[in-house]
Amino acid sequence: MEQNLLIYNSLTRRKEVFRPLHPPFVGMYVCGPTVYGDAHLGHARPAITFDIVFRYLRHLGYKVRYVRNITDVGHLEHDADEGEDKIAKKARLEQLEPMEVAQYYTNRYHDAMAALNVLPPSIEPHATGHIIEQIELVREILDNGYAYVSNGSVYFDVEKYNHDHHYGILSGRNLDDIINNSRELAGTDEKHNQADFALWKKAQPEHIMRWPSPWSDGFPGWHCECTAMGRKYLGSHFDIHGGGMDLIFPHHECEIAQAVASQGDEMVHYWIHNNMITINGQKMGKSLGNFITLPEFFTGTHEKLERAYSPMTIRFFILQAHYRSTVDFSNEALQAAEKGLERLLDAYQTLQTIAANLSAYGAASAQPVTMDYVQDLRQKCYDAMNDDFATPNVISLLFDAARVINSVADRKMAISSEVLKALTDVFDLFAFDLLGLKKANSSGNSGDNSAREEAFGHVVDMLLEQRMKAKAAKDWATSDLIRDRLAELGFEVKDTKDGFTWKLNKQ
Repeated sequence: MEQNLLIYNSLTRRKEVFRPLHPPFVGMYVCGPTVYGDAHLGHARPAITFDIVFRYLRHLGYKVRYVRNITDVGHLEHDADEGEDKIAKKARLEQLEPMEVAQYYTNRYHDAMAALNVLPPSIEPHATGHIIEQIELVREILDNGYAYVSNGSVYFDVEKYNHDHHYGILSGRNLDDIINNSRELAGTDEKHNQADFALWKKAQPEHIMRWPSPWSDGFPGWHCECTAMGRKYLGSHFDIHGGGMDLIFPHHECEIAQAVASQGDEMVHYWIHNNMITINGQKMGKSLGNFITLPEFFTGTHEKLERAYSPMTIRFFILQAHYRSTVDFSNEALQAAEKGLERLLDAYQTLQTIAANLSAYGAASAQPVTMDYVQDLRQKCYDAMNDDFATPNVISLLFDAARVINSVADRKMAISSEVLKALTDVFDLFAFDLLGLKKANSSGNSGDNSAREEAFGHVVDMLLEQRMKAKAAKDWATSDLIRDRLAELGFEVKDTKDGFTWKLNKQ
């Protein structure tokens, strides 16, 4: 189906029709984690946001190369050019090799992403695996006159670049003011101006992570890796660069400057940024110490959590807000998301129940669900996705469909097999394929878990069939006993005209 996809471009500050540079191929680069600790809720948001972009572009027929990096060197404390490497600091404190720390938390990140049903990227390059490319990038910028060497380190000359181009094109900052204000600090350190940023840092004697370069034994500046790896895997011009809004300045501003300074023009066509997750109005982040890790959410082990929340609850919570809006964490919001997700999954399960006994849901006296309704629902869901990936609108439309499904289950509406299949297809496509929700309430992923849950379901059905027989025989004591014992185990049983329905409530 032809779709006219609009994407909000942070560079132009408006929605634009998505037109790939080399259709049907699409190149997308997204800034990944710095692996010195467990991923938190703030890391889940960009992962889920760009998972939606990835899924939808592929659904539209594009061949997407999705690159998401692992930062395992060069990211200094407080995102500055001084201080200790975050991974090296963690390694020193725990008496480990830096790569041991990076590998451990990379594995943990992958586990968390799998639990959230985030698809893996096409390529996941590590900064330490691309030192040569970063050195070459620095050399090109030096050769073009936009950087200088100082005591073995290399710095980007923001004043020179800003004179010839525009430093601040993405963030909207006026760098002339910053440069003028920083002049009085000139000469106090290696930089010509405080606005200059490191391309290569000479390693101090105690610094563990270091590589040889033409300028010194050292390590690349944080901003270099994405420019170098984006160009290596997606070319000198590619379609989409994404990340959190907090990366617009300085990281992505510096990336644009590095690209222009090295090759003469910009690399990226569309810049996409998700907004922040906050706690009491303050950005959630490791540096602020106000974060809750994803494993803590899944186990309920953080003091701010009233209980554990499943990965699908976290995913649904994030998708209920548009990716460019701020989301504030609270237990109440998560519990509301949990109920909303359960409502959608229950509606889908009701579709399966209706399909298994369709003849009972086609009463001539009931208003029918029409194919026109389902086709309109499908198109409205597409319209929402095409409007800058408006997942809250898709969810709202699916909630409306859930009301129709429940009306059919209550015999207030009728449905034919053709319409039922079409409605099921809409749920399969938008709820599961595109929003990435899982059909099972359980967060388990293994086939063994699925088989075990199916077996449990058969046992519950068998018990409830015995209860129906007891009711038919007016053996109310046995009927009530089966219902009450199942309720104690968390099963909610509802009697219907055709028998019964049940579900397992979350504990």
